[in-house]
Amino acid sequence: MSRMIQNPILKGFNPDPSIIRVNKDYYIATSTFDWFPGVQIHHSRDLVNWRLLTRPLDRLSQLDLRGIPNSGGIWAPCLTYHDDIFYLCYTIVQQLNGVTKDAPNYLVTAKSITGPWSEPVFINSSGFDPSLYHAEDGRKWWLNMVWDHRPGKHPFYGIHLQEYLPDEKRLTGQPELIFKGTELGCTEGPHIYRRNGYYYLVTAEGGTKYEHAVTVARSRSLTGPYEVHPGNPLLTAWGDRSLPLAKTGHADLVETEEGDWYMVYLCARPLPGRDECILGRETAIQRLLWKDDDWPYLEANDNRPQLHVRAPNVPEHPFTSPPARDDFDRPELNIHYQFPRTPLASDQMSLAERPGHLRLRGGQSLESRFGQVMVVRRQQAFRYQATTKLEFEPDSFQQMAGLVCYYSTRLYHFCYMTHDERAGTCLYIQTLDNGEVQWPMNTAFIPLNNAKSVFLRAQMDYDRLAFFYSFNGQNWRRVADDLDSSILSDDYATEWGFTGAFVGLACLDLSGQRKHADFDFFEYLEHEL
Repeated sequence: MSRMIQNPILKGFNPDPSIIRVNKDYYIATSTFDWFPGVQIHHSRDLVNWRLLTRPLDRLSQLDLRGIPNSGGIWAPCLTYHDDIFYLCYTIVQQLNGVTKDAPNYLVTAKSITGPWSEPVFINSSGFDPSLYHAEDGRKWWLNMVWDHRPGKHPFYGIHLQEYLPDEKRLTGQPELIFKGTELGCTEGPHIYRRNGYYYLVTAEGGTKYEHAVTVARSRSLTGPYEVHPGNPLLTAWGDRSLPLAKTGHADLVETEEGDWYMVYLCARPLPGRDECILGRETAIQRLLWKDDDWPYLEANDNRPQLHVRAPNVPEHPFTSPPARDDFDRPELNIHYQFPRTPLASDQMSLAERPGHLRLRGGQSLESRFGQVMVVRRQQAFRYQATTKLEFEPDSFQQMAGLVCYYSTRLYHFCYMTHDERAGTCLYIQTLDNGEVQWPMNTAFIPLNNAKSVFLRAQMDYDRLAFFYSFNGQNWRRVADDLDSSILSDDYATEWGFTGAFVGLACLDLSGQRKHADFDFFEYLEHEL
């Protein structure tokens, strides 16, 4: 009996997958939006087991997202490989709330998937979701959707194609409109493949919410015209809210060494009976079959996503799971951590000043888009427990450090130690609900009797969140419970929302004195996978 792949394969905030195979190795690149380092690349050898391998945009010279709006930044990377070179193209969305979009597209290259990756080369800015097609004759072609800001026009104008000159690192000739899309609309995320004399164009349509879908079209000519798959859409979950995988779309195809075909795509898992997807948009996979009509179909002979998919007939290749507890005893942070918008400099974060601890120096507010000091990781399960030990000696109510459950500068829950001029050190909780501040403890606080250290814990249970504290790592006391964690989702956000929930450590000093906090460890335990 064949082994099965269980979806999603990349859990928690891993949207817009782009997949390649290099010999026996598979790599998937996914969007990171306003989080640093930019672009996640996962690795597998069997399409069943995956590990986070690298993030290629890891230098400030490559990626500076200061001031970028929530859910701006890195959109829809496309990873390709040709003539021993890895190519990664992507968009940096700098403005997305107006009628126009400021969305420059860039390209970086590397000889190794783990880098170092080159400095970015600006390509164009006519629209987002770029893709690079390496033709059989050696020429290279750049694709992206085009944004139409004119009144009375659909903003998704269509898919443009233009030749790219790698030696000169620029486009040449005039862009050609090769596909206007179907009645589903919102045509984006283009990828081209060559098979049996046809060029196949795969696009995302229907928008990124529950109407999302995968469309396939083909042509004998690269420039078209393209005819649409007779069973379009190839994949969608729209119209059936009972499906465990929703919002399915934005796909990319890959062929195995054995000649089998698979399609990776983004999906989301709503809270039971709800619209909110607190895990963000994830990556799933389906097996494809090519029929006698030279069109691809899902192996299940349906266009609905499946939770379990037949795996390729290759040896199993599991990876060692990262430890749940990080004692900060290594010279570099674990790869699963990310920062909002920019890396933390040596005067903001240190693993060396106090060995065995992560030292954070207080930065700007959690609403800032410029100078936050936060070290967080993705939420990848509906139920988890996150714990840390904090040592902090604030002498002002403007100095705060603690445990944060975070979606954006407008949506978070923050349990922190601070100072009160009458009570000394104490614990507070602050919630930001679409920009509106709330105090779940009704402006009260929990006095810590001038303790310099405290254990903090967050327990997530689907749409409910509780914070706890302890002085000895046992005897846990409740700070607050029944907090609404569904606010940490794309669906709840009143502005653009394309990311996912994070949990981790934050240190603020609104006085500008940069008071430091020491975190002895951070532990993230999932209660369901």
